[in-house]
Amino acid sequence: MAHKHKKKHKTQAILPPSGTDGGSPAAPLSRKEYEAELKHLHAELVKLQLWVKHTGAKICIVFEGRDGAGKGGVIKAIMERVSPRIFRVVALPPPTEREKSQMFIQRYVTHLPAGGEIIIFDRSWYNRAGVDRVMGFCTEEQSKKFLESVPYVEQSIVESGVILLKYWLEVSEEEQTRRMESRIDDPRKIWKLSPMDLESYARWFDYSRARDAMFEASDTMWAPWFVAFSDDKKRARLNIISHLLSRIPYEDVPREKIKLPKRQKDPDYVEADYARHRVPERF
Repeated sequence: MAHKHKKKHKTQAILPPSGTDGGSPAAPLSRKEYEAELKHLHAELVKLQLWVKHTGAKICIVFEGRDGAGKGGVIKAIMERVSPRIFRVVALPPPTEREKSQMFIQRYVTHLPAGGEIIIFDRSWYNRAGVDRVMGFCTEEQSKKFLESVPYVEQSIVESGVILLKYWLEVSEEEQTRRMESRIDDPRKIWKLSPMDLESYARWFDYSRARDAMFEASDTMWAPWFVAFSDDKKRARLNIISHLLSRIPYEDVPREKIKLPKRQKDPDYVEADYARHRVPERF
């Protein structure tokens, strides 16, 4: 299939965020402020969910970034109040031997949204431009070929009717170090410190160069990259959710007012003694 070659965005340097007045970064949000804003955004995400189900829209959201950038936290914030039958998270494990023999992007294509679905990729086909390239899981030539072809693949995805949004979470060296160190003695987070994660941490500038090449090749008019600075996790989550909502033309859909029906009555029913194996009430 022939594609028109559309102009790419000019890649710009990634600069640290500043306050709204152009000075120092804004003060961290309080928990109360954060939860109030998130509650409002959750309500909008539910409206989006109803609209997607009603219209059969197809939405694909890609999250990329360094280890510790906060991708998982953003995704959890999005998923907290929506249906996993409409919103689905795709976080693929390493490829099997069979998948290694396939066209690289093949195993990702099968997870693209059908009508009435929102698919969130927690890392995506851009592994070929990032971890695969930096860690030597592919050759430089394979990574180069991927970057040459991915704009056209994404153009085909968009032309098929998918709303494609791509987010890169940018974390500073200092904040990444703080987050990685916090995982060492935290039993809830130790699974996030695999040998691969540690090796990735050591290769900061290799990843920077890979990121720069990825932006240069794949920041297109039809599928641009949106960068979110994530040293402040709360602000990053709110900013990303607000932004993705602004990029989708969803509307309120007609719904009947909900009223609980009358519950049946049965004076002859006797409660059975079925609770023979109870969960201990330790708390």
